[in-house]
Amino acid sequence: MEKYISAPLTEECAKTLRAGDMVYISGVVYSARDAAHERMSKALDEGKPLPFDISGSIIYYLGPSPARPGRVIGSAGPTTASRMDKYTPRLIDMGLIGMIGKGKRTKEVKDAIKRRGAVYFAAIGGAGALLSKCITAAETIAYEDLGTEAIRKLTVKDLPVIVLIDSDGTDLYETEPPKYAKKP
Repeated sequence: MEKYISAPLTEECAKTLRAGDMVYISGVVYSARDAAHERMSKALDEGKPLPFDISGSIIYYLGPSPARPGRVIGSAGPTTASRMDKYTPRLIDMGLIGMIGKGKRTKEVKDAIKRRGAVYFAAIGGAGALLSKCITAAETIAYEDLGTEAIRKLTVKDLPVIVLIDSDGTDLYETEPPKYAKKP
């Protein structure tokens, strides 16, 4: 099913999304990869605030390439989500409601998604140039010294993603492969 949603994301909206849904996101999402997640974790350990309000937020696991002339951002394809898995349950428990990446998630992340009613989306790997056209504004808001891995506030319009893990814990990586496995 196709759905159009706004970010930040409400819990009510997240709970209407089902694994396999094609979703178009408009609004504000934040980019953050490995190094930014490590810094956010360290800040939390030190009792410091995060550089943005995590409640209802969607993090896009993204390290964009430099913007070409006339563009707000360069190629904006997803990175492998599992690299953020050691940080993600804590952020979900603090109110993170959506993540965009590619690849499987750990049991700990899936448990947190189910426990807190969050959702994990996949963006199409290898389609970064096309996905960048859905980003209408990009502003570095934290950790500028990390370059491409700095945290950015992104304004998106109809960013296409697919629900991989829904708030009930249904995971397409578990439900779909058996449907296509060769029968003996």
